[in-house]
Amino acid sequence: MNILVDTSIWSLALRRKAQDLSAPEKHLVVELAELIKEGRTRILGVVRQELLSGIKFQDQFERLRKILRSFPDEALETSDYEAAAQASNEIRSKGIAVSVVDALICAVGSHRGWTIFTSDPDFKNYSNVLDIELHTPRH
Repeated sequence: MNILVDTSIWSLALRRKAQDLSAPEKHLVVELAELIKEGRTRILGVVRQELLSGIKFQDQFERLRKILRSFPDEALETSDYEAAAQASNEIRSKGIAVSVVDALICAVGSHRGWTIFTSDPDFKNYSNVLDIELHTPRH
């Protein structure tokens, strides 16, 4: 099964220093590495944009951009954006705040039958409203 990887996981692996990670965060990075080896990871262009945004130094930006080029963006269709809007409306109707990016991740994951790999606790709230599956690390 394919795994749609959220910005929070990519960021742990690619933007943070290994020595600064907690033990649970290191575990998530190891899981990501295993999923990459298995060829199961998927990324959305908007996640790529989030990862590359806010980098102060051009050399760091270029290094990260080069790494991310190994992972092609998933092609999105009009129906993905419409489903994201609908997901956002459903989540908000339950009094839960949701970003445009998170709603898109939920919609794509749900419609393609992919699990979502995230460390963002908001996705647990979304899963109480939407038919999404969250990836649980295996070890």
